[in-house]
Amino acid sequence: MREIGLEKSDDEEVWRAAAAAGLCIVSKDSDFQERSVLSGAPPKSLWIQRGNCSTEDILSLLRDRQQDLLSFLNDPVASILELE
Repeated sequence: MREIGLEKSDDEEVWRAAAAAGLCIVSKDSDFQERSVLSGAPPKSLWIQRGNCSTEDILSLLRDRQQDLLSFLNDPVASILELE
C-alpha cells in the first residue's frame, strides 16, 4: 500500500490524484463509493463497510479477501469493491 500525502485534502483532490497516479482509494466512507457509481473508474474504490474496528481488523479483512482484491484490481471495468 502506498500513501501519497493527501490526508487533509478534500474528496475531489483525492479522487483526481488517485486517478492520475493509477491508485485505488481505500475508504470506510461512502462518499467514494457514490462517486464511483456516478463516475466509474479510474480511480478504483475499495469501500470497507465495517463499523468501529481496529487497523488490525481491517488488515485481517484485506488478507482474507486478497484473491478478491487482486481480481478487482486486475479487472479493467470494475470500479468499486465493497468488503464487509
